[in-house]
Amino acid sequence: MNMDQLKRQAAARALEEVRDGMQLGLGTGSTAKHFVELLGERCAAGLKVIGVPTSEATRADAERCGVPLTTLDEIDHLDITIDGADEIDPELNLIKGGGGALLREKIVAAASDRMIVIADDTKWVPTLGKFPLPVEVIPFGLGATRRAIEKAFAECGVSGQMAVRKGKDGHVFVTDGGHWIVDAQLGRIVDPPGLAKALSTIPGVVEHGLFIGLASSAVLAGGEGIRVIERRKPKGDQE
Repeated sequence: MNMDQLKRQAAARALEEVRDGMQLGLGTGSTAKHFVELLGERCAAGLKVIGVPTSEATRADAERCGVPLTTLDEIDHLDITIDGADEIDPELNLIKGGGGALLREKIVAAASDRMIVIADDTKWVPTLGKFPLPVEVIPFGLGATRRAIEKAFAECGVSGQMAVRKGKDGHVFVTDGGHWIVDAQLGRIVDPPGLAKALSTIPGVVEHGLFIGLASSAVLAGGEGIRVIERRKPKGDQE
């Protein structure tokens, strides 16, 4: 079974969680695209849902597949967001943003009652960091922002090369929000929550690709089938 088939399997399993009348966050990326396509088939068969896309690419896919859309200005919450991830650790912390939609993805995930992450099982890692960490930045004052990011990295015990992301045309990649992305090759992030907090305090940083405490569950497809991992509750929340 190839990688694309595994991604579609994970998307199909997540679709089982969708019920009539739900308001859904629609993720961005190759795995999330499979979910949108499968959801479109269900909508054509009579399922009544409405979605909020996390990127202009997902908006176009949803419109093509016949999925009704709305915005977070028009509704007050989402029942579930279904999205992919670039890395997932055992605490269900994520690195996201390989596709450049991390800001909208995080806004939508935070507005949702649940976030289901769908992926092939190569995205499951013991420690985050092998995948470059995307940091969305304001172009103005980029040098000062990069120095502040380097300082935050040092304080959190990580370091690595940073590069402004380029698009396929060789020019600087620009997000849907009009920002740039700096990708940081960190190798191993020992304290994802601590680094997330440090990056969030930097004025030139719009958002970063560390998704901490947002994923409720992960659906992983591999050669031996589907695994569903639920996020462990903190000790104080256990019954």
